[in-house]
Amino acid sequence: MTSTPSETLPFEAADLGTLAVMPWSGEHPDGDMPFLLAYSLGDGAGGPDGARAAVERLLRDNGLPPGDEIVDGTGRPDLPVTLLVEDGRALVTMPYLNARCGVPPEWLAAAGERGYAYFLFTSRPWPQARPGEPVAPEDLAAFVGDDDTLTRAAHCLLPARGLR
Repeated sequence: MTSTPSETLPFEAADLGTLAVMPWSGEHPDGDMPFLLAYSLGDGAGGPDGARAAVERLLRDNGLPPGDEIVDGTGRPDLPVTLLVEDGRALVTMPYLNARCGVPPEWLAAAGERGYAYFLFTSRPWPQARPGEPVAPEDLAAFVGDDDTLTRAAHCLLPARGLR
């Protein structure tokens, strides 16, 4: 059996670059959906291409293949990705990564109603959306709605633990 380089080289979290998580809620046919978008700024040592490869490896190694398949984590207690919601913050945890962000009241309400959030982790870098800086709704919509963003992303429904 032949190994690919990603199978033989150790994973380096620094290759991910700066990671950001952004919450929003949006209309869905059956009510508001709480979304979490995770992405890299592409500023790791390998630049945008290195960050893309590192995110793709991280996703695959954790059972989240990029593409259009939605992984239903609500029925998979063995999924190594978790979402904890408390004190107005969302914390996503997976091997090599802990990311948190403040969430708005409408996001909390949607997550409380559904019991889960739609987690979208794309390997497409987005250097313009820097952590702590506002993003215009039209810029978010353009990035999230882009085919390259969606096909390079893992799509997962994550149970929102901690909501009572």
